[in-house]
Amino acid sequence: MIDLEPKSQTSFYQSVQNYFEKAAQHTGLHRGLLDQIRECNAVYQIRFPVKVGNEYKVIEAYRVQHSHHRTPTKGGIRYSNHVNQEEVMALATLMTYKCAIVDVPFGGAKGGVKINPWEYTPSQLEKITRRYTTELIGRNMIGPSVDVPAPDYGTGSREMAWIFDTYRAFKGGDIDAAGCVTGKPVNQNGIRGRTEATGRGVFYGIREACDQAGDMKKLGLDPGIAGKKIVLQGLGNVGSYTATIAQDEGDAVIVGVGEVEGAIYNINGIDIHELLKFRKETGSILGFPGAQNLDKKDRTRVLELECDILVPAALENQITTENAHRIQAKIIAEAANGPITSMAEEVLLKNGKLIIPDVYLNAGGVTVSYFEWLKNLSHMRFGRMEKRFNQQINQNLVDLLERTTGKSVTDRERMMVARGAEEIDLVRSGLEETMITAYQQIREIMLRKRKVEDLRTAAFVSAINKISSDYLSLGIFP
Repeated sequence: MIDLEPKSQTSFYQSVQNYFEKAAQHTGLHRGLLDQIRECNAVYQIRFPVKVGNEYKVIEAYRVQHSHHRTPTKGGIRYSNHVNQEEVMALATLMTYKCAIVDVPFGGAKGGVKINPWEYTPSQLEKITRRYTTELIGRNMIGPSVDVPAPDYGTGSREMAWIFDTYRAFKGGDIDAAGCVTGKPVNQNGIRGRTEATGRGVFYGIREACDQAGDMKKLGLDPGIAGKKIVLQGLGNVGSYTATIAQDEGDAVIVGVGEVEGAIYNINGIDIHELLKFRKETGSILGFPGAQNLDKKDRTRVLELECDILVPAALENQITTENAHRIQAKIIAEAANGPITSMAEEVLLKNGKLIIPDVYLNAGGVTVSYFEWLKNLSHMRFGRMEKRFNQQINQNLVDLLERTTGKSVTDRERMMVARGAEEIDLVRSGLEETMITAYQQIREIMLRKRKVEDLRTAAFVSAINKISSDYLSLGIFP
């Protein structure tokens, strides 16, 4: 991922609040209810000591629970030098809306630890992670029915396994302890498909947007994702999976890629698998055969390249009022959180761009985290009960078809038709259904409400209406 300083005076948190207010006026809800939905319920700032080598370091960390209209709350943990309270509040707020949009029954939360994880050894990171988890346990801020963390920038399945083990050490009597955190390794009660989930969700969202013939006609594009030229900023987990799946399953063409060391461009296409292999071998995307190197001093220039679809998959505040008017892409798909400032979005919309908002598009991670949480609570992997039964039923149907028609099928055809669904098949199917349904709900709001002119506002309207329904049904107690 690209780790860049914000380039706009509009903060990430203020942009999120601006988006909320823009949508709130279209809901007709009482101001007091809107204020309750908007504000963070609990903000915890933590400082704890950790012994690193022969020194003691005081680590600054946060956990924000934005909304308890549904519990547990849910949100990743970010390790970065740029972590601050306002950023974590913004990310927690987005998580609430994100969960509501894709009908995942969690409130939003987020965590952050102010460190550069690449400056520490695995042993030191384990100490920091376990101590942070201990602080959360002591404040009742983690648990399968309380608050469920997940990976984010700078963390992964390794850190989630440490969190799970630490929680289990303190809460040995909790039979559902595995549900205290998601994004765990598969062999530690994780779920297949979680690592790719956010990137795959981004692909499903882009594909669904491109399948709307009327919307594509307005942009001067043909329907469908096949053949569309994509520029990608950020080749981390989300960016790399988005690109590989779009190339392999969507037949899209990756023409530009930007990373911390610079950017490359090839109008005829870049094989993303070969690029990932090249970067692993050389440590850089620069010099990739057949591609043009761009000025590495201007890391955001990649955003301005000619393409059909721009996918910012780095950090927030990458498209600002400084560069918004130079964006050539017709579709901007926000794989990262908050890559466009609220002021820059106004410029882009006036220029006729279609923005697929982060609050919807990168919800694949929390969706599959929800599936993992359900798996942990049921204590059984998906497909275990029904896979063989369904496979046998399908085998019987193929046999019946052969007897009835007098024709036989090949072994390969039989395997394709008759096999039962594996866990990964069910996860991908559930994610695809979630992303398609949510996009249709958002688009329906945009088409029905004449004053709602963009997908982000429609997405926020969808979220606010769903959250308000919970508050109005539950009432206030005591």
